[in-house]
Amino acid sequence: MALLLIILLVWSIPMFDWIKAAPAQPVTKNKEEIDQAYKYWRLHVMASIWVGYAIFYFTRNSYKSIMPKMLEDLGLQLSDVGMLSTIFYIVYGSSRFIGGIMSDKSNPRYFMGLGLIFTGIINIMFGFSSSIVAFALLWGLNAFFQGWGWPPCTKILTTWYSRNERGFWWALCNTSHNLGGAIIPILAGFLAVNYGWRYGMIIPGAIGILAGVLVCIFLRDRPESMGLPKVGEWRNDEMELEQIAKSESNLSTWTILTRYVFTNKYIWLLAVSYVLVYVVRIGVNDWANLYLVQTHGVDLVVANSAISMLEIGGFIGTIVAGWGSDKLFKGNRIPMNIIFMLGIMCSVAALWLLPLTSYIALGIVFFFVGFFIFGPQMLTGMAAAEVAHKDYAGYGYRLCGVVWLHGCSFDRLARCGHH
Repeated sequence: MALLLIILLVWSIPMFDWIKAAPAQPVTKNKEEIDQAYKYWRLHVMASIWVGYAIFYFTRNSYKSIMPKMLEDLGLQLSDVGMLSTIFYIVYGSSRFIGGIMSDKSNPRYFMGLGLIFTGIINIMFGFSSSIVAFALLWGLNAFFQGWGWPPCTKILTTWYSRNERGFWWALCNTSHNLGGAIIPILAGFLAVNYGWRYGMIIPGAIGILAGVLVCIFLRDRPESMGLPKVGEWRNDEMELEQIAKSESNLSTWTILTRYVFTNKYIWLLAVSYVLVYVVRIGVNDWANLYLVQTHGVDLVVANSAISMLEIGGFIGTIVAGWGSDKLFKGNRIPMNIIFMLGIMCSVAALWLLPLTSYIALGIVFFFVGFFIFGPQMLTGMAAAEVAHKDYAGYGYRLCGVVWLHGCSFDRLARCGHH
């Protein structure tokens, strides 16, 4: 699978000739025109990445949503499920880091759009397959192109929104995967129960292709490529301008990686924090529906709707965390992170201690688990981007991704072995 990743990376490099970042244009607009352009395009690009990344979760979580039905129809073992998920997390973790490097040098409209189109095609192919070998190959390919989803969002968020407002906008964008994660279990589960698990892969794949085409049409690159000043200059954001001043220009990729990422103690600390948060998130999100179906005899649609409460809680919790870090702590992400970490401890303890006899009580607990998990997830990733090189924010964020996703792959295998 690692060899496959290398081959895909080499194959994708020539594509940069036509998806590379658009060059900066001189600023010729007056202040009123600049204000109008910024207000219009900031909403425009936010809508594009929000919808686009929500659909990435259609093509990422489709498999988990139909998994119990697929196990039943094909006679697969839990060890097969663990293998597919481990392949996904290892390849996705590597692809997230590589994707950060590729994305920082690319035009996000094409990078993100093409990634979404490819994941849609792979989901459809998965739906027409039956062998474990084909599943492993296709899910590894899906993981590679899933790594093309969030890096363009990071680039958009760090170039169109400045430091003292970014918490809210980052949180708003982060809610996209809560919406996608909440809808896909219900949609794919409904399709799997009523029409067969294959439709639970094919329909989300078709939606992914359509969304990818729309992203390629509507998304745009950084403000400078559109004849606008940097966002920190436009908003006169002192913290943003300070980060720009500290980010040296004309450095090679390797120099930036070693100086601003690999030797940055704050990024490594954030990466470890990411692992701890995702052990909880992946454990609940990946296994809860199978646990409810097999252990408690809950209907698949009902079990998936309970998992949707996790995403709904995450939607609200993410907004609260981002807004609070901006307004209450003036862009300092640490105090809000501590508050939400304490909330994770309490909500997970409730999930463990409460008897699973009431669907309403179960849904409420899942809601609060999601509320407190997704806040730190968002804040940690944003903090990693903000302590890295300004023009290469994806590097720091992707290193966090490599650490926690490889941790998640082993967590997945361990839980599968336990079952």
